[in-house]
Amino acid sequence: MKNATNSIVMNMDDTNGTDAPPESLDEIRQDRKSKLTASLRLFGKFGFDEGVAGHITVRDPERTDHFWVNPMGRSFKQVKMSELLLVSHTGKVVEGQGLLNGAAFTIHSRIHMANPKVTAAAHSHSLYGKAFASLGKQLDPLTQDSCAFYDDHVLFDNFSGVILDNSEGELIAAALGDRKAAILQNHGLLTVGETIDAAAWWFITMERSCQAQLMAEAAGTPKLIGHEVALLTRDVVGNPLAGKFNFQPLYDVIVAEQPDLLE
Repeated sequence: MKNATNSIVMNMDDTNGTDAPPESLDEIRQDRKSKLTASLRLFGKFGFDEGVAGHITVRDPERTDHFWVNPMGRSFKQVKMSELLLVSHTGKVVEGQGLLNGAAFTIHSRIHMANPKVTAAAHSHSLYGKAFASLGKQLDPLTQDSCAFYDDHVLFDNFSGVILDNSEGELIAAALGDRKAAILQNHGLLTVGETIDAAAWWFITMERSCQAQLMAEAAGTPKLIGHEVALLTRDVVGNPLAGKFNFQPLYDVIVAEQPDLLE
């Protein structure tokens, strides 16, 4: 199984050989901002928006104690790359015009500060995510897709209202640790990644995994995947490269459908 995993990763890596990765800081920044905006549009397309709630951030490659984020009050479905805000870890908007969501700063700044490996983080009040979060439990390994989160996500069960206090953000960051996702009890889902691609994909597939488990439990008693098989499956579908590559077709489609997002 280990050899199969390596083979899949190698083949996935080879498919990107014709696309030169960004090299300069400006190119990396543009790549991250374009994918951040595309992720927001995808969240809007999939119905993850709920009023002004929800935010995705990506670390700036040069000013690593700053992150780019969507402005509060701008619809996921309409946001453009030129409208993104650059925010310092102290809460100062240094580029862009618009309102900074207080909860976005409180949660994301502490996550970015706590773990330098986190390039991006995503959170929204998606329907199935917040429904599942009300149950106060973690996802079970019911499907191949849900195995991406097996033993790699946490339940944060300390809901205290809208998160506007930095200490709450610090508690979430500490609970998350090096894992890729958190279920915020009575609140919703939170995912992180070494790339914006992975962070967005983990959120999308986690939302769908929540939906699948809710449906399965409503219909009967689901059969769980065994521990060892779940771990082996996570090695294939839950590694950072898998997260990045699964996001690529979604990115291609949304840019083709809504090219104005790059403005």
